[in-house]
Amino acid sequence: MMMDKGISLREAENFCDAAGVLTDIVKFGFGTAVIASKLKEKIKVYKEANIRVYFGGTLFELFLIRNQFDEFRKLIDIYKLDIVEISDGSMNIPHDEKLEYIRILSKQVIVVSEVGYKVSGLVIPTEKWVEMMKTELEAGAWKVIAEARESGNVGIFNNDGSANADLICDIIHVIDKDKVLWEAPNKNQQAYFIKLLGANVNLGNIATSEVIALETLRLGLRGDTFFDFLPEELLNKKLK
Repeated sequence: MMMDKGISLREAENFCDAAGVLTDIVKFGFGTAVIASKLKEKIKVYKEANIRVYFGGTLFELFLIRNQFDEFRKLIDIYKLDIVEISDGSMNIPHDEKLEYIRILSKQVIVVSEVGYKVSGLVIPTEKWVEMMKTELEAGAWKVIAEARESGNVGIFNNDGSANADLICDIIHVIDKDKVLWEAPNKNQQAYFIKLLGANVNLGNIATSEVIALETLRLGLRGDTFFDFLPEELLNKKLK
């Protein structure tokens, strides 16, 4: 999942030409869809490249806090989107209510639901995090997003950007790894998940300019994963 934070229509066309085949989903980050120029044209460009598009979960919350849930549903229809993100990272939504929004919207479109706060210092206990993911999938979410923001220093990552290994381990012990989209904006975070869960791990919040670089990590074409995809007999050439 690439995060579009406001690139131009021409840049979107160039992106699809260079890296569209490597991209499954584009997210219009946070509330950028409200002010992005030529939004309908950009959506068309992405769709023609066989890339699904959705609005960031913050936009859902911006509508919800104003009691405009129905207006948000209409917005999805106006732009003919087939995916929507539900999150509660900026505002407090009782979890039962969040599950109900997932149930309602999953009858209209594919739902991805995000678990985790965007505020540094707010911590969700591990067992609660896992339970929230589990129940959101049961409510109808296609995948659950593990929050890290575009900065990569909250949620599944620590303040210094290192992985919250205990939390991640507990998640994959209970939740099918193919059902999780891990936000991993930074190279070392992407390499961590590739080493942990394999080359096809679902990764999100990838910068426009980093999609091809991420693919080199997946294929062992970069030093960080160079030896992770070689046959056993070649590993003895690793630098000591």
